Amino acid sequence: MPVVARAWVDPAFRDWLLQDATAAIASLGYSGRQGEHMVAVANTDSQHHMVVCTLCSCYPWPVLGLPPTWYKSAPYRSRAVKDPRGVLAEFDVRLPASTAIRVWDSTAEVRYLVIPQRPDGTEGWSEEALAGLVTRDSMIGTGLARMPEAAP
Repeated sequence: MPVVARAWVDPAFRDWLLQDATAAIASLGYSGRQGEHMVAVANTDSQHHMVVCTLCSCYPWPVLGLPPTWYKSAPYRSRAVKDPRGVLAEFDVRLPASTAIRVWDSTAEVRYLVIPQRPDGTEGWSEEALAGLVTRDSMIGTGLARMPEAAP
């Protein structure tokens, strides 16, 4: 995903994305219905973010592409809030106990984009190559960015 890759290589863009995600994302040509009013949150070693829409299936299609079926399912929507660590484990995401997990609830007014952590070993990679490490699930927070050896 070019938005995340740009944030990984351009600190000024990353700051803009965290301050005004809607404008930063639109500057790269991603906009439109259900892609407006975006908020970006960044994963760190101490904080992991995950997105859910507990009332419906609010999802930023123009930015993330088609939503996965599970995102709209009642079990995901309820369990993501009650047991985020357990839900992440089902997606093979196991975080240290010291990593806090914050769940963001999307609405019709505000949708979220997770900026996953940039994988180690990608120093000097082009923005295009880095974009190949970003997955839809990593931008929802139910996955991590691909490791360099798993790049497409």
